[in-house]
Amino acid sequence: MVTFGSALRECRLVGIVRGDGVGHTRDAVHVLFDSGVRLVEVSLTGPGALEAISSVKVPDGCWLGAGTVRTASDASAAIAAGATFAVSPALSPSVAACVEAGLPILAGSFTPTEIETALSLGAEAVKLFPASAGGPAYLSALRQPFPHVPFVPVGGVGVAEAEAYLAAGAIAVGVGSPLVGDAASGGDLTALAERAARFVELAGS
Repeated sequence: MVTFGSALRECRLVGIVRGDGVGHTRDAVHVLFDSGVRLVEVSLTGPGALEAISSVKVPDGCWLGAGTVRTASDASAAIAAGATFAVSPALSPSVAACVEAGLPILAGSFTPTEIETALSLGAEAVKLFPASAGGPAYLSALRQPFPHVPFVPVGGVGVAEAEAYLAAGAIAVGVGSPLVGDAASGGDLTALAERAARFVELAGS
């Protein structure tokens, strides 16, 4: 059985969708899956996010997660909607709640102390956020004392940044607006598919 951690390492890309309604969010998620993005996160900050998660038909071998999961209640709601992983922006109560419930979570961390705490709580991987505040050089510095920590940089990750983070040792990158653009608010889904193909190619190289 493929675990979430192994899927991250294999695919090296998490698409992040912040939609403005159930239909637009669902459409964007389906295009990402159809384009080869196998891990997609739907942020709970978007209206109808939980309903969108529950309405998506997830292809075999793909993972659909809930993002911006901050509280234990958020964790419970994500599980009820059918999310297969969760992502937090910080070391919030959701991390322990997800671990206790058996839902893999990317725990938002930035400092060495936060990284240690995320690991001690049982997070599947560390979401380095906001990655743009330190850039690939910061990730390289962190990997000196934390060589085996599974880092997933998120925040300000475009094509060039994704390539640099992966080269610096990230196991995957999380990409939001540089990938999704306006597609989750009714924008061009064909353009989304084209951007997704570029990111998938980069992650696979």
